[in-house]
Amino acid sequence: MIQIKHLTVRYGEHQALDDVSLQVAPGEFVLVTGPSGCGKSTLARCLNGLIPQAIPATLAGRVVVDGRVTTDCAVAEMATSVGLVFQNPATQLFNLTVDEEVAFGPRNLGLDEAEVARRVDGAMAATGITGLKSRSVNTLSGGEQQRLAIAAVLAMGSRLLVLDEPTSSLDVRGTREVMATLARLNTEAGITVLVVEHRLGEVARLARRTVLMDQGQIVADGPTRVIFGQHELLRRLGLRRPTAELQDDWTALLVPNGQPPGPPIVELRDVAAGYGSTTVLRGLDLALYAGEFAALVGDNGSGKSTLARLLAGLLKPRRGEMRLGNGQRLIPGCDVGLLFQNPLHQLFCDTVDEEVSFGPRNFGCFDLANLESVLTATDLATLRQRPVHGLSSGQQQRTALAAILALQPRLVILDEPTMGQDWRHLSTFMDFLVELNRTGCTILLITHDYKLVHRYARRILLLRDGRIVADGAPAGRQDSID
Repeated sequence: MIQIKHLTVRYGEHQALDDVSLQVAPGEFVLVTGPSGCGKSTLARCLNGLIPQAIPATLAGRVVVDGRVTTDCAVAEMATSVGLVFQNPATQLFNLTVDEEVAFGPRNLGLDEAEVARRVDGAMAATGITGLKSRSVNTLSGGEQQRLAIAAVLAMGSRLLVLDEPTSSLDVRGTREVMATLARLNTEAGITVLVVEHRLGEVARLARRTVLMDQGQIVADGPTRVIFGQHELLRRLGLRRPTAELQDDWTALLVPNGQPPGPPIVELRDVAAGYGSTTVLRGLDLALYAGEFAALVGDNGSGKSTLARLLAGLLKPRRGEMRLGNGQRLIPGCDVGLLFQNPLHQLFCDTVDEEVSFGPRNFGCFDLANLESVLTATDLATLRQRPVHGLSSGQQQRTALAAILALQPRLVILDEPTMGQDWRHLSTFMDFLVELNRTGCTILLITHDYKLVHRYARRILLLRDGRIVADGAPAGRQDSID
């Protein structure tokens, strides 16, 4: 199915892949993992011809997929053999409604409407989005967009599915549904599956083979059980071993909160908010306290990102009160920093250094020592002159975070910061946030990652159907609020 021989890829002066050779047989289920920026996404984009035909790069070597040399075929032609789902699903969604998006590919294959309808219904059922059929694409949560992108690829009937971080924005239920779908397609339909992923638990249980990459090269390739038994190699690459089980019952992990660490920095009372005719938050009550490290958890579509935008001043409440503690004014973008799920939504400068420096220079608070500290914490010091749009998704995520932290905000909101991040990079900048939190900065972490929540948060807020339904400290933590 896949034959790669001596593949080298360069973006200008940066070498992303270095003499990579790889073969994948029809019907295999393969996991590709490695540190952020190691070349995984570049490898995925070579499989359907996006590199070099749509993404400028210098390519040497040979890539053959389903009997086709990718450099000799148009991307549209390769799409009938290779279905690629990006890390940021919004980049490949362009129709108005969910059913139109899923139907777009089959219709462009010239299929009759009965076959199109059959494929649309099957793909949406397989990814659990049948109930979203008539929804506008731009009203979907990040996780819902991820499932929609997978459904659109499934509807094309490709014999090879390549998924780049497919679970990065999914809740536990969504992750299990998507992985079960991939397993069924692999075992029952014989579809070859290649998953690029950092969240390894569910994928590692299904993938019979794992490929480890580092610095543009394959450093290990073999049975998944054997690869993840190489503990020293995993530690060296900054990867965490697959967790035993995904956690989906947050309420079972909570114990009552004690006294908050400080006065309220912001309070919401009976707040309603949404987009257009859709109400997302309904009667929401919440107080965030100065100096706390809180985690906001909940299923996809529960309103987490909407609440983040509300707190950051990007969305106004339709009803209710939003009060700032002690009558102090929080300046959006300066006192409140929000890291979006998709870093491309907030990156606009040419280089990393310019991006991270822009905010402090604009607000007149530039400090070189603070800039160096932030670049080091986010592992960007050696990339400061790199073009922002030439970075990997994980590096772009860290650049957006660094740009926020450079302003030393009083409230930092992180909306799914795990996308594209290996555990070493993730824990490094989370540890930096802990130090920032100790100076009095309030942190609100939005994530589905149980391990991240339990390690760092001292308060957990469970959002369901637009309301906070549980609020407590994580059980078992020795430094929970007291």
